[in-house]
Amino acid sequence: MDGPHGAAVSAADFGLKGPRGWAFRGVGIKAEPGALIALEGPSGSGRTCLLLALTGRMRATEGAASVGRFRLPKQLAAVRRISALGPVPGVTDLDPALTVAEHLRERALLERRFEGSLRGLLRPRSERATESRLRVDTAVRAAGLDIEALPKGSRTSVRDLDRLEVLRLSVALALIGRPRLLGVDDTDLKLSDAERDEAWALLRSIAERGTTVVAVCSEAPEGAVVVRTGAGDTETADAEDAGNTGNTGNAKDNDKETADAVAEARHA
Repeated sequence: MDGPHGAAVSAADFGLKGPRGWAFRGVGIKAEPGALIALEGPSGSGRTCLLLALTGRMRATEGAASVGRFRLPKQLAAVRRISALGPVPGVTDLDPALTVAEHLRERALLERRFEGSLRGLLRPRSERATESRLRVDTAVRAAGLDIEALPKGSRTSVRDLDRLEVLRLSVALALIGRPRLLGVDDTDLKLSDAERDEAWALLRSIAERGTTVVAVCSEAPEGAVVVRTGAGDTETADAEDAGNTGNTGNAKDNDKETADAVAEARHA
């Protein structure tokens, strides 16, 4: 099975203005396929809105961006088809009562039903089931989720997972669809230093396999393409990331804009 091919991401003067003002503005990005892109900034600085805009879940109101060969904001649906969201609070929350196996089975069924070609759907059921299992196994391995090490194996409920295990499961679910772009929110929230290192190692490994990763964080790791939000004035990242900058408005208004964005993204 061929692995996913990442999508290049670029943006110029990219911005989103809502009823309460600018969620983010003046964002510039230039990242190659398979890059690890870190959206770095404090809570309320428009990071989640930017993540949702780059993955086609929100429509920007200023400037332009591209994901692969698709342009934003015009081709939102096309960008959604080649992107997937890992954990994004309020958008992709896992059901705490369901088990790991139930989440994986449900996502695989959705992929088979809605993402497969007509020709693929006409194949024998056994062939489709085999491919589905292979997709799940490949995604679980890529996410580094050791199911056998969980308290009850695949029958472990989400409520019994720790935060890093929830991250790995959410990423595995997203990877089942073989996206070219993976979005992850709050990457380093409430993680210890060791867990944070593990989380970034996971996302870096996914990028190295070819999938472009966009991750929201409070502190970007070394080697990432850094896009800083909440700088007040446009702020340039490291010299190697010149042009990857962000600019946002009032933090309190941005919190409200993010809440509105999350509500809108649920239905995207």
